[in-house]
Amino acid sequence: MDKLSKPQIIIHKEKAVDYQLKECQWIHNSAKFIAVGGKPNMKGVLNVYTLDEDDIRTVHEYEKQTSIECATFRASALNKTHLAIGNYEGNLEIVDLDYSGKSVYTAKAHQGLIYSVDGVGGLGIGCGAPELVTGGKDGSVKIWDPREKLPVAKMESANGDSKRDCWTVVFGNAYNSEERIVCAGYDNGDIKMLDLRAMAVRWETNVSNGVCSLEFDRSDIKMNKLVATTIESSFYVFDTKIQHPTKGFGYVRNNLHKHTIWTVRHLPQKREVFATTGGNGTVYLWKYLYPEERCKTEPDGDLITNPGRLQLIQNQIVTTQPINAFRWCPSKLGLALCTSFDQNIRILITTKLNLY
Repeated sequence: MDKLSKPQIIIHKEKAVDYQLKECQWIHNSAKFIAVGGKPNMKGVLNVYTLDEDDIRTVHEYEKQTSIECATFRASALNKTHLAIGNYEGNLEIVDLDYSGKSVYTAKAHQGLIYSVDGVGGLGIGCGAPELVTGGKDGSVKIWDPREKLPVAKMESANGDSKRDCWTVVFGNAYNSEERIVCAGYDNGDIKMLDLRAMAVRWETNVSNGVCSLEFDRSDIKMNKLVATTIESSFYVFDTKIQHPTKGFGYVRNNLHKHTIWTVRHLPQKREVFATTGGNGTVYLWKYLYPEERCKTEPDGDLITNPGRLQLIQNQIVTTQPINAFRWCPSKLGLALCTSFDQNIRILITTKLNLY
């Protein structure tokens, strides 16, 4: 494909803010989005914005007692705007943005910072009841039913002296009411996959460097691919279609970034296309190309997934500082939202994605 046919990543709008940005999320069925973070006095910020023709306009500003690290709408009903947030003191909270940011759920989830939160079962994404998963500085991973005050499941280190920070958590495999997977990534490079149906660790590996971000290409289908990004410039695409009894999943590795890869996000409309964001302020666009045969037989006679290859579609520097959050718009192809260490929110438009 020639250069003229390649996608272009364009900064459509940007807005400077007076707080440290940690996460951003589109509000479903609207042109609005949220950004969360904290101020120097450690007060939390939860702001709602809208994309007007001329600018990014602030709609609501909510202050919380403690800085916010992570947020998700993915356990919210479609007819509600319930945002789950995790803060620096280990508290999990669900706020109702339709009613002035009122808290509708709180729980002491972790001892110390909650690094990551994800949801499933809300917004029509994934089967089964809505659930949340949190990962924290205390090394534990906990699964929550928003109707209960205590976690319904948790995963902790058996040895209290070897606890590692859990930096990222994600749901997957939620293709029916019984199946559900949680993956967790840790600061020492560990990745653990917990099967919630069996309540057991299904697979684990180590990628040598701290795991910054994990994402399945889709959470509401049978496991297909899992991408893991690391603090030392590498990312891994695991083909999770078939699991070998001892070797786990086949994978392909890439280290083109040369900087910390803060996040990975798959294009909602085309799951083989995904973005990674680098510590030098670059957005990379990739396409995963499947091999002719997705599985191969090992010498022991067992099947293992045969990894494909990666095609770099485009890369673009959009800021001089690390991009720590990136979200594709689920309803408009190519529209994206990102935040960075320079305290700017940016709206990006990526063209010609329909060609891929």
